[in-house]
Amino acid sequence: MSRQTDPSTLFVSTEWLADHLDSPDLRVFDASWHMPAANRDARADYLAGHVPGAVFFDIDGVADHSTGLPHMLPAPEVFAAEMRRLGFGDGMHAIVYDSVGLFSAPRLWWTLHVFGADRVSILAGGLPAWKAEGRPLATGETAHEPRDFTPRVNPSLVADTARVNAALMAGDAQIVDARAAERFMGRAPEPRPGLRPGHMPGAYNLPFQEVVEGGRLKDKAGLDAAFAAAGLSPDKATIASCGSGMTACILSLAFAASGRAPATVYDGSWSEWGGRADLPVVAYVD
Repeated sequence: MSRQTDPSTLFVSTEWLADHLDSPDLRVFDASWHMPAANRDARADYLAGHVPGAVFFDIDGVADHSTGLPHMLPAPEVFAAEMRRLGFGDGMHAIVYDSVGLFSAPRLWWTLHVFGADRVSILAGGLPAWKAEGRPLATGETAHEPRDFTPRVNPSLVADTARVNAALMAGDAQIVDARAAERFMGRAPEPRPGLRPGHMPGAYNLPFQEVVEGGRLKDKAGLDAAFAAAGLSPDKATIASCGSGMTACILSLAFAASGRAPATVYDGSWSEWGGRADLPVVAYVD
């Protein structure tokens, strides 16, 4: 089972980060990523301006490219090599942000925990909050001395297709889908070609936008209200899914921020499930 996370450690403020930027045990990560339709280059944006000392984590680049699925978790040794290159070692504190506010940063937050990092926080409000306060920006690449990172995989945070199918059959975990309602119901096309419309039978729908407000996660009352509106049992084991394993991590974070265990993430999500003809799908098409 996933361990319960202390909600007070999940976020740091811009003021806190500004005061601790020179800490030798701190590494700041820009984990920005955008949907293709956004026509934004996350790395180019990083080079144009980022939190001083921050390194860029390439979510699509540091991934398992053998599956044909987008940004799947890399092998532990691949992730460890990238952490070493970026100067993040055992025992260090990772601060993660993205250029939207709260969109792709939770993916790296989750990935770091999957590989055993214990001290991981998200910058509240992300880069927009940092910039809105007129805080300094650095340009170009930032390099740090290599550090040794030892991956310790936590399998309880990751679900594969077999685990999701078993949960649907046994009912021992609830499946929550972070996609928009129209996509969940099969009434809107999937952005990736070749995927069937609809959702897993028995899954719940909680679009990730329902737990985010103004580029920040809602407070506990807002999160609990969103869980209730979606019909979820917040204290039941939960597996989060989405289109490609990105926004499911926002729901995992939301569970952690509400004082519960972070939701397990189905890494393949709809990119895998919707692309396989052997897996059941429900669609409400008029």
